[in-house]
Amino acid sequence: MPVFERVHTTRIVATPAALDAARWPAGHIALRTAADEVLITPPLAEPKVADEHAIVLADSSFFGGWIAAALALTVLERECEWELPRARPAFAQGMVAGLPLKLWFESERVLVLVAGAVWPGLGGRFVA
Repeated sequence: MPVFERVHTTRIVATPAALDAARWPAGHIALRTAADEVLITPPLAEPKVADEHAIVLADSSFFGGWIAAALALTVLERECEWELPRARPAFAQGMVAGLPLKLWFESERVLVLVAGAVWPGLGGRFVA
């Protein structure tokens, strides 16, 4: 069974134009959760965005982990009622097996994130 741990991120809420123009350092994953919001992991040491009213916060409210793509796709095809993205890398979010998940797809693995309040139910759902 996959191991899920607390995931540390930087949450930025800013104008869509500012987020569209932002460039994140190599080695970071930027999850655009809404037009005006992005979660970045690992956390940024000095986040910069061209919006003087941006809200920038350290956010450790998610739990998650990497799962081999084959296992993740087996579970997602069984438990997900919406179409998964085909391109890689890709970000998607929605209900899976009754849990609100954020998913980052790479060719060989998938990062699965869930809000800390519901994470204890996640591990048992990702079994073949």
